[in-house]
Amino acid sequence: MAIMKDDEEMIIPHLFRCPITLDLFTDPVTLCTGQTYDRSSIEKWLAAGNLTCPVTMQKLHDPSMVPNHTLRHLIDQWFHMGHRFDPDHIKTLDPDLSLATLKHNLESQQATMATKLETLEKIRMVSEKLVCQRSGLIQLGFFQVLLHLLFSNGSSPVANLKEEESKLAEVALTCVLKLLPFSNLGSLDMLKQDSNLESFLLLLHQGTSKIKISLCYLIKGIATSETKELCEILAQNPGFLQGLIALLQPNVGGVSDAGIKAISALCCSESIQECFISEGLIHGLLTYISTVNRGQASMALATLELLLGLESARNAVINDSNAVHILVKMIFRVSDHEGSESAVSSLLIVCYESLKVREEAIFAGVLTQLLLLLQSQCSCRAKNKARVLLKLLRSMWAEDPNVCKVQYGLVDA
Repeated sequence: MAIMKDDEEMIIPHLFRCPITLDLFTDPVTLCTGQTYDRSSIEKWLAAGNLTCPVTMQKLHDPSMVPNHTLRHLIDQWFHMGHRFDPDHIKTLDPDLSLATLKHNLESQQATMATKLETLEKIRMVSEKLVCQRSGLIQLGFFQVLLHLLFSNGSSPVANLKEEESKLAEVALTCVLKLLPFSNLGSLDMLKQDSNLESFLLLLHQGTSKIKISLCYLIKGIATSETKELCEILAQNPGFLQGLIALLQPNVGGVSDAGIKAISALCCSESIQECFISEGLIHGLLTYISTVNRGQASMALATLELLLGLESARNAVINDSNAVHILVKMIFRVSDHEGSESAVSSLLIVCYESLKVREEAIFAGVLTQLLLLLQSQCSCRAKNKARVLLKLLRSMWAEDPNVCKVQYGLVDA
């Protein structure tokens, strides 16, 4: 970061000054309260035995510091533009600095639920505008404040969500998702703390459909970011995994589609996959595949194919009485070639594992399905896998012609 000249010291924009020293930020970091300080200043504050945020005086349940890359970038940009860059661009859309008031309303323990809901609606309107306006919210720490509002209530979460609490969570999550692509996702490490994770799980298990869908997209954002450690920690919590798997059940509406996207994104490591399998994900995927329409099944089939690289997943499919029948139906039922290929691949994997599965597949009509697939416009890869599976099954009727029956589409050559 460039060095400020002495004669320029008095024109440092206030957003670029550390609240403790009032000097220009050199290494801005953000606390769990959403307040940003210069690293050396806040480290001295904490080293002196203080356990609160200097500005808000809130107790720091999580003393970790997240680098504020957005603010650092803005300061660098300000230097490179000869200080012509206006860091107070928020004033152009909010001349009376009401955003500071909105932030105070969310952070204040004295603000009523009605006030916070009204505040969140205003933030939602700002977050839906131009990217530069969203960056203003991020620069002022709204992303961290919203996360704190959602998941950090300073005590154990209540047993049941009230209607007003659900409404607040719905709007707050809408704002979080608007800011998510532009924010430092390290702030989500707050979910590593047990009390915050409990609040998250309460929303996941008892929240409205809108809340559950938003949480799924938040999880998807976490899974595709640099927060791999957080993903591993979440996967160690059975309540988290069970909450996601439960979304795949029938009659959950649009929630199940968001659920499969979150689960698919999370299955990024073998350890997480094993955790999901141990909590019953295979059965959940098969249930989802068997109940949704053709266009929705492809992602679940691809996820199942991925999981079948693990022995525990293969055993789960082999021991599921409906698995083979469901997969056979999917060979020529899904609306895209990738879904068909995943269905064939999954059957091929488990058929190699078990003679019982091969018999079940034949009696479920797999041969007819494979022959129809070979005559379709599917991909070459899908056709090649179909031929390999046919060859594997052909060995069965060579050994036992009684297995071969015309109604199952088998013609003995």
